[in-house]
Amino acid sequence: LDSLLQENTLTKMPDEGESPVGSTFGIGAVLLPGDDVRATIEKSTESAKQVIIGPGLRREGDKVFVVKPGILRHKEPAVFWIDSHLKRYVANRGDNVLGVVMAKAGDVFRVDIGTSEPASLSYLAFEGATKKNRPNVNIGDLIYAKLLVASKDMEAELVCVDSYGKKAGMGVLDGGGFVFTVPLHTVRKLLTKDSVLLKSIGKNIPFEIAVGMNGRVWIRARTVKETICLANAIECSEFMSNPQIEAMCGKLTDVLAGF
Repeated sequence: LDSLLQENTLTKMPDEGESPVGSTFGIGAVLLPGDDVRATIEKSTESAKQVIIGPGLRREGDKVFVVKPGILRHKEPAVFWIDSHLKRYVANRGDNVLGVVMAKAGDVFRVDIGTSEPASLSYLAFEGATKKNRPNVNIGDLIYAKLLVASKDMEAELVCVDSYGKKAGMGVLDGGGFVFTVPLHTVRKLLTKDSVLLKSIGKNIPFEIAVGMNGRVWIRARTVKETICLANAIECSEFMSNPQIEAMCGKLTDVLAGF
């Protein structure tokens, strides 16, 4: 969840005896774009001096508006966001995404990450890359990268290194594998600490996986059969509870083992 939160904070104003502006909605309420949740935030975080506003909310002046339809969520001490069912990805700074190299323009690669405009990736944004030692990246390659710049007014920019200059699992994903697309809330479900899907599968089936916040998932197992079965399991787990996921993984293991 923390990787999803935008760097947008709201400083609470001192109480001057005036009634809060806007209607008060409960946590878990279904909201629509244009709803003002400032009163709800102030009521839920009376002792907090600063509030973190996550995806789906936008501050305009002294009001906080909903910009995506969905369910209002709250995390202690003072984090608010909108949980919505989306398939269209909007770039957020710090997200790890999967993209496909579309073209090369000079020293910059154009990468499709599922947004309205392609992102740019410099050839120097790889571990150990220099002007003489360029990375081996071709058109059509699958890239696992991090969004360094993401703004509605600027072109998205990708890097394949962390803050220490190390690749940290990012770069070109070669050697086969299977890429498929899932709704964005399924990706968030996979990456939560409470998710048991990947842990349950990994107990009996070795595999590699790269999960992009843009809804794309790359997976590779020992055989094509195992790879397709694991991809289907991830897609089917969208609306399953943890006990149902564990039961499904047990059946999947038995099927692949030939029982």
